[in-house]
Amino acid sequence: MKLLVTGGAGFIGSNFILYWLREHQTDSVVNLDALTYAGNLENLTEIKDNTNYTFIHGNICDPDIVKKALLGVDVVVHFAAESHVDRSIRAPAPFITTNIMGTYTLLEAATKAKISRFHHISTDEVFGSLELDTLSKFTERTPYDPRSPYSASKASSDHLVRAYHETYGLPVTITNCSNNFGPFHFPEKLIPLVITNILEGKNVPVYGDGLHVRDWLYVEDHCRAIDAVLTRGTIGETYCIGGGTNDMDNITVVKKILDFMGGREDMIEFVADRPGHDRRYAIDWTKIETELGWRPLQKFESRLQDTIDWYRNHESWWRRAKYGGTP
Repeated sequence: MKLLVTGGAGFIGSNFILYWLREHQTDSVVNLDALTYAGNLENLTEIKDNTNYTFIHGNICDPDIVKKALLGVDVVVHFAAESHVDRSIRAPAPFITTNIMGTYTLLEAATKAKISRFHHISTDEVFGSLELDTLSKFTERTPYDPRSPYSASKASSDHLVRAYHETYGLPVTITNCSNNFGPFHFPEKLIPLVITNILEGKNVPVYGDGLHVRDWLYVEDHCRAIDAVLTRGTIGETYCIGGGTNDMDNITVVKKILDFMGGREDMIEFVADRPGHDRRYAIDWTKIETELGWRPLQKFESRLQDTIDWYRNHESWWRRAKYGGTP
């Protein structure tokens, strides 16, 4: 089988390519990535000479490049997206262009190419915000209620994917995942930012009161879930993927990292909250467990320690990612 992975030089995409070529050694993967600030081919150094791996430098908004990338492809796994909420608040336009128009371009080309599966990676943020101190969780039936330009653009792309399935018969699946963490995570996001700031002896910024709740999914568990959907999932269905961290607020995550790294709590610096900051996310992954037999295997604390160790051992990587520079 031949896969086209869009955004394969990014955090989750690169982890997925490494996972797939390890677990499906007879398959081939084409990686289409524009190499924006968050794309990094260093993530894929270990497979750059693999004959089953091909890299194409290009933008998903370019129909000619997309058409070329789809030659002989059986399955599209679509990660490519602008994904940082703060950036979407400062400058929404790239999110509209990449996440909506880029997805449209891919869907058009995939429909014409008659591919056997288009799998779309989405986020729990499309569902909006849950109340603190409740038992409510997002499910596949939760109405969409995006509250940032980022989540609105992802919600739009989800709707486009479903529309191409219903209107043109494109065989699609969608996954909505919670917050990922692990190796190669760009250090503008909470966990890698906290880790790298501590390694630099800098204060750790925390939005508002620090009580915003997220569900944390180790990136390898996410890759396993996508594998389950691609190999056993039902065409036209959506699956929610969560890590099961049981309502852990941001300040608790930060304090765990400080504790693991020997940092001090006076390194925490509370900063002005961002506009429209969603209060709580929580994922119910019953459907994917019941139908496909997937559940998260990784414990948050042990994988958090592994992630800290990874950043300790890859200082040149995160410094280049955080501050720029040539490999």
